[in-house]
Amino acid sequence: MAAIALAVGLFLIQTAWKALRAPWLVEDFPEALYIKVELLPWIFPAHMITGGLALLLVPAMILASSRPAWHRRLARVTVPVVVVAGLTAFPVALVAPVTAVSSWGFAAQGAVWLALLGLGIWHVRHGRIAQHRACMLLMAATTTGAVFFRIYLALFALYGHPRQYQQFYAIDAWIAWTLPLLAMAFFLKRTGAIAPLPR
Repeated sequence: MAAIALAVGLFLIQTAWKALRAPWLVEDFPEALYIKVELLPWIFPAHMITGGLALLLVPAMILASSRPAWHRRLARVTVPVVVVAGLTAFPVALVAPVTAVSSWGFAAQGAVWLALLGLGIWHVRHGRIAQHRACMLLMAATTTGAVFFRIYLALFALYGHPRQYQQFYAIDAWIAWTLPLLAMAFFLKRTGAIAPLPR
């Protein structure tokens, strides 16, 4: 179990590092992404940089939850980073999409991400710590979609057929974040970690 956690952690760091470096390596981008860079010269780099930072800050903030002072300090940095990454996800997803289905998958991920962040902030400000924790864990699960998306694409490159690339890309844009989100929701439900939400 520790080995799996270490492997996931290392891959997360590698993915974040690639995202942070991406705005300066656009010559290496596939054509579909290079077009986005040309059409969104400021928004695309902002999304990649804040998205890469979010991959590091969100798990760090959750790991620091047992130390409230550190948790609050990290939250002050993480929240604006996630807001920028989430808002810039919409134009990046919808401008010159690989497929319509994939663009709405990425946009939906951004919307769910921001909604969970907003709910988490609302709950903590009203003293609902259990609900806040649940929202943040669900948001973290949604964040891992950036990692799983690349894992699934790598697996497709090894075992898939190039003719099905666009179809798989569209499916990947949805399952990469919905599967971790559903798994986390199931875990929280089974463990009783989700308290009833206010009506």
